[in-house]
Amino acid sequence: MASPAADPDQSSNLDQAASDPHPAAVTFVTTEHFTLQGARAATIAEATGRATMFLGAVSGGLVALGLLATASDTGAAFYAFGLILLPTLAFVGLGTFDRVLQSGIEDYGYAQRIAQLRGYYFQHAPELVDYLLSVPPGQRLRVQGMHGGRWQRFLTVAGMVAVITSVLAGSAVGGLAAAVSDGSLAASLPAGVVAGLAALVCLLLFENAAWRRAVAARLFEGVEGPE
Repeated sequence: MASPAADPDQSSNLDQAASDPHPAAVTFVTTEHFTLQGARAATIAEATGRATMFLGAVSGGLVALGLLATASDTGAAFYAFGLILLPTLAFVGLGTFDRVLQSGIEDYGYAQRIAQLRGYYFQHAPELVDYLLSVPPGQRLRVQGMHGGRWQRFLTVAGMVAVITSVLAGSAVGGLAAAVSDGSLAASLPAGVVAGLAALVCLLLFENAAWRRAVAARLFEGVEGPE
């Protein structure tokens, strides 16, 4: 007796069921996506909070320095206070710069993992392409705000802190030169400008090297980072 022919619809349903992701995998991926979004928010909040505290310290210190200048008429007390305050603020800026740079790189790692999860969604649910923004793997980080470009480093929190820290360092060196040269602008201004520019170049080179290491050590192939 001949066996009955297989039902094409039944075979199609079996193939579809075999290709569908396991429910446990779907639960894990969606939970991981939610967790990574929360981790990104935490790193951004920490970087913003640290930058806010640093700017508050700089603002308060400069106000105090201005009040002392009014009271002492830029005398010895003014130079002494400035040469203590400005290096201290620059040191705080260095610590803030290093930590917000770490937070930015950590956020980049989270964004990489989210981009990879989006690829999983589109692979197993291609019907979502019409409703979600589907981009090539090399562009998925740009959708999350990870832009590249030569000037992008100045737009980050670490870049902003680097600029302010460099100004503080240059001001400290300029103040020291003014104190030594009896308030000579010809001596203090060039010294401050050179020191500030040197500090800024060093910090930006450090930031650029850190980002290059992070991009070179990307977690997934095909998910590129900012240039």
